[in-house]
Amino acid sequence: MADADRIRAVADHVARTVRAGNQVVVVVSAMGKTTDQLVRLAGDVSSVQPAREVDMLLSSGERISMALVCMALAELGVEGVSFTGSQAGMMTDAVHTRAKILEVRADRLTEVLADGGVPVVAGFQGVSADREITTLGRGGSDTTAVALAAALGADACEIYTDVPGVFSTDPRIVPEARKLARVSFDEMLEIAATGGRVLALRSVEFARNHDVPLHVRSSFTWEPGTWVDKEDPDMEQAIVTAVTHDTSEAKVTVAGVPDRPGLAARLFRALADRNVNVDMIVQNTSLHGTTDISFTIPEGDLAVSLEVAEGLLPDLGASGVTCDDDVARVSLVGAGMKTHPGVTALTFETLADVGINIEMISTSSIRISCLIRADQAEDAVRALHAAFDLA
Repeated sequence: MADADRIRAVADHVARTVRAGNQVVVVVSAMGKTTDQLVRLAGDVSSVQPAREVDMLLSSGERISMALVCMALAELGVEGVSFTGSQAGMMTDAVHTRAKILEVRADRLTEVLADGGVPVVAGFQGVSADREITTLGRGGSDTTAVALAAALGADACEIYTDVPGVFSTDPRIVPEARKLARVSFDEMLEIAATGGRVLALRSVEFARNHDVPLHVRSSFTWEPGTWVDKEDPDMEQAIVTAVTHDTSEAKVTVAGVPDRPGLAARLFRALADRNVNVDMIVQNTSLHGTTDISFTIPEGDLAVSLEVAEGLLPDLGASGVTCDDDVARVSLVGAGMKTHPGVTALTFETLADVGINIEMISTSSIRISCLIRADQAEDAVRALHAAFDLA
């Protein structure tokens, strides 16, 4: 959706798909850097930005796109009908700038499909019960598309992006990275959560919960991309599917916390109440009746996390709070880890061989994540990708 040429190309793709006998609902994002430009404009206008007005402003980008796509479809003889998020029935909670979808009332879209038309829906947005415009946060257009696919009982949800699919790692770091033909929902959730930026985490969660097969494809070609769907129990899983990294992490340490039940719960409840998503957590061994609690959060939540932790110091009886935003998370993801021993050992040996120290570790049955120095992230990705023969 970068410019007029790309919008015409999208319309051509839709028209060909419709003429092949398919019913299509299109979800569009904003053109190019429109959202970033709107954010910048808001900053130029005012340092005070009420969340309601931010949503009203940012939701306009997708409305421009939907109207232009419908015009391009009309040029090709296809009837497109544009819908804002609220008109499409995307009902959300009332949390501005990061609303969650509660219900989809897609009656108007169904009517257009029955008449042979193509609904074109503005992604990233919805409406709350009190009739306020809301936005879904970063990656919200993906989430809109999956939610509509679930509500309409679609055969699949195709996500068109600027890469041809999901890769074994970032091809900009490892040029020989392999495009994956298929990834399970669980693997894709871990990839999205640990730095893989092809799909938004919430869209994958929605797809898994409602069993919507996803097809991640290039906007520029007709070649098949990567299918994301349920795990096939009869298929032998690769030990490691992908290596991801995320340099937008920060670490917070609350030092000298008395070693008593309930204090950690109080800290993390306060963070949750401020919508801070905590990832890794390490609590040191108690010495002299106190312990240090370290945790990682998105770098964008660092200021709020420090405010919460420092405000709780008297209640916790802790001695202080420190932070470090010069860190990165490197992760291995693969369903085969569940049945193959030695993955953890090879991970640590590989990082040690290239002189990388691990500061924190977090695992699940199909993921190993290590917190390291930010300037070593790309070296770690290359080393792990090679060690597990993912090229």
